[in-house]
Amino acid sequence: MESKQSELIRANSANIGAIKLELAGSDSHGLRPYVFETAWEVANKVGGIYTVIKTKAGVTVEELGDHYYLLGPYNEQCVRTEVEVIQPENKVISDVVTSMRERGVKVVVGRWLIDGYPQVILFDINSQRHLLADWKKELWDKTHISTTAVDTETDNAVLFGFIVTWFLGEFRHRIGEGDLVTAHFHEWLSAVGLIMTKMRSIDVATMFTTHATLLGRYLCAGHVDFYNNLPHEAGDRGIYHRYCLERGGASLADIFTTVSQITAVEAEHLLKKKPDVITPNGLNVVQFSALHEFQNLHAKSKDKIHEFVRGHFHGHFNFELDKTLYFFIAGRYEYYNKGADMFIESLARLNYMLQTSGSDITVVAFIIMPTKTNNFNVDSLKSQASTKQLRDIVNHIQGKMGLKLFEKALMGEIIEPNNLLDKNDVLQLKRCIYAAQRPQLPPVVTHNVVDSDGDPVLNHIRRVRLFNDHKDRVKVIFHPEFLSPTNALFSIDYEEFIRGCHLGVFPSYYEPWGYTPAECTVMGIPSVTTNLAGFGSFMGEQLEDPSSYGIYIVDRRYKGIDESIQELADVLFDFCKMSRRQRIIQRNRTERLSDLLDWKNLGIYYKKARYQALRKKHPEAFLGLSDEDTGVNEELKTDPANN
Repeated sequence: MESKQSELIRANSANIGAIKLELAGSDSHGLRPYVFETAWEVANKVGGIYTVIKTKAGVTVEELGDHYYLLGPYNEQCVRTEVEVIQPENKVISDVVTSMRERGVKVVVGRWLIDGYPQVILFDINSQRHLLADWKKELWDKTHISTTAVDTETDNAVLFGFIVTWFLGEFRHRIGEGDLVTAHFHEWLSAVGLIMTKMRSIDVATMFTTHATLLGRYLCAGHVDFYNNLPHEAGDRGIYHRYCLERGGASLADIFTTVSQITAVEAEHLLKKKPDVITPNGLNVVQFSALHEFQNLHAKSKDKIHEFVRGHFHGHFNFELDKTLYFFIAGRYEYYNKGADMFIESLARLNYMLQTSGSDITVVAFIIMPTKTNNFNVDSLKSQASTKQLRDIVNHIQGKMGLKLFEKALMGEIIEPNNLLDKNDVLQLKRCIYAAQRPQLPPVVTHNVVDSDGDPVLNHIRRVRLFNDHKDRVKVIFHPEFLSPTNALFSIDYEEFIRGCHLGVFPSYYEPWGYTPAECTVMGIPSVTTNLAGFGSFMGEQLEDPSSYGIYIVDRRYKGIDESIQELADVLFDFCKMSRRQRIIQRNRTERLSDLLDWKNLGIYYKKARYQALRKKHPEAFLGLSDEDTGVNEELKTDPANN
């Protein structure tokens, strides 16, 4: 099985490499277009698309060089920390920016301080808010899309879209006729730019990418049986105008893409448009020169988690850390969509299975999902402080004992064990031990949650009675805040935390892609996903036996919820039965999958989509060039596994 899986991975990499050669050949024919990638998340951290664009920029700059620009909204705080403001380096860009500034548009040009150092052009939408009514009227006159509803987000989308259209129109007018231009728009917030580019007949090839449909997110958040009952109306949810913009962008684009096969099904039903290309999301993978390096990082990061766990369970620390496994779920607080409900329910079943089997394994399950809090839980702070005090005293006593041993050894004597500790040392230790005793159980949450009584996660934990009791083999820690090295309670970077855990659990019901399991994979940490997650469906297509590589795919599409929960509980229980050596071998195999998720490979699909859009818009530019020259096929397959 090992050799067969390795051959399959090598074959997939070889296919991707072949595409790379074909597309590189197209550049030799002079087809290096200007590409303007537009998104609300350019140098503006508000959602997951920020991660997509930020991590993809490096390979795109490598491909297009100074012909690649990112267009986004001006956010002063983000610009101050992430962008180096410069004068435009391209003469045409400089002329366009100067022209727009003269007419009152605040435009900031700079370099985004990320991999690839890409050029960014940011527009302050508030500088043109006085034109909002006129632009809304033009949008209605040309498309009959009404944006009269009181909706600040839609107003911002209209302003942003029209300013981007203004910029593209000016650039197209000033650039040479022989130059090719592609404009790539992400999500409904940038769709107005695409729609108006088409309405004004600007000679630009267009792409539209949806990372998740609007209606899909709303329906799943409302607990609708989304996949078995796809409705076609958005009016009841007050987002019909947004839906129209999204559908307009998908319908008018020369090429429509989405990030996974599962989202393609969603888009075809809800947006009435089948995606032309599937463009999976990647990551910037750091390869280690030696296999043991990432295992060493796992051990170091795990020690940091050990420190926190010792403090959190201070006074009730009745389990061995060498026999403790760390599971976690992390992401936006979407209790149902992210599968937090299923995770907690499966933990309760796992707790019972470990107890009845007599297992000596303890599982500490972290739930990292931000919600509104007042401050740290006082009990959590006290237990961490008590642990630190005990450690300081033990370190002090340890130093004194070492000095005694050293001095006696210099005298040629061996000290009696009874003389190592003096009475004051014993007294100090007893005080700390007695002070550590507390009648209440270790808290299940590290912070004071504002709406504790109505919080879905806390209510579910109460319902299944996972209270960190002595007899529980599964302990739960809900950390309702993103992790940070500056966190006073749990000082650890998110990447370090992932590396220190044993298993990531992401049983999502609605997840168009899923960066969290992908991040686990590139760090060599096994993970659980589902066949309703883009990542899960992608890995299921790429690998014949994903579980042997530490990718566990739970069936949430064709099984009932109770069956899916039991399947997840069985996966977790089987993982707990693995030996330490088996887990090390599995982590090695998981880390070997990182090439499949590297932008250096997956960026090829965006490149194919751009050339497909250019060919559709300017077929004359491809005369005399075969599909092999450009890497653009007449019927581009939407399944990346078969490319």
